[in-house]
Amino acid sequence: MTDIKETQPVRGVIVEFDFAVLNGAEILFETAKKLMAEGEIPFDEKAEAHFLAGGNYLGALTGYYSHVKTKKTPQKAAKDLSERFVKALNAAVPGAVNDGFKKFVATLAGKGVKVVISTRATLSAVKDAFAGVIGENVELYQESSQTYGALKWDAWRRAAARCHLRHTATEVVTGSGLGVKSALLAGMGAVAVINRHVAYQDFSGADDAADKVDEKLAKRVIQILKA
Repeated sequence: MTDIKETQPVRGVIVEFDFAVLNGAEILFETAKKLMAEGEIPFDEKAEAHFLAGGNYLGALTGYYSHVKTKKTPQKAAKDLSERFVKALNAAVPGAVNDGFKKFVATLAGKGVKVVISTRATLSAVKDAFAGVIGENVELYQESSQTYGALKWDAWRRAAARCHLRHTATEVVTGSGLGVKSALLAGMGAVAVINRHVAYQDFSGADDAADKVDEKLAKRVIQILKA
């Protein structure tokens, strides 16, 4: 009998770049706030947390618009918010590919851990910024999510499947408590990167937590994965 050689990496890491490396939560809030202001709709961090965070753009905005009793249409607002956020990410993502992140990726890849860098940005707009990062065991992946400030569990599973990772041996590096919960629902481990804007969220269940993505965090992830 001929042994079948395992071609998939045993362990992997999916990095939610927009919210874990880049402070996408703040960018999304400012994008939504500006959009609301154009329609003279009140909006603050409390309203975001209560009505929008973790919800589908259209569903969440429909509920909020009903709450504030505006005659503005949530359908157009949802489309505009999605497009404007991607545009903001296209501008901001390249500047966040810093030395700390590069060392994080290199440390993991050097241990044979496959790293998937997930972003909502347009790949053609940001791929050059990752040119020195992408390589063996490092892949750039686009997730066109319509979920406000996080990903649903099926998005993590989809990313793992498309990037040839075993979800049961994959750790998600996420920038929100919502992301931690959805990763756990997907059957994956989660490491939280916490910034001020999302500090109110529940991060229980995370394997570890940090305030930035760097080489030190990579070493802690390796210990979690036992790579």
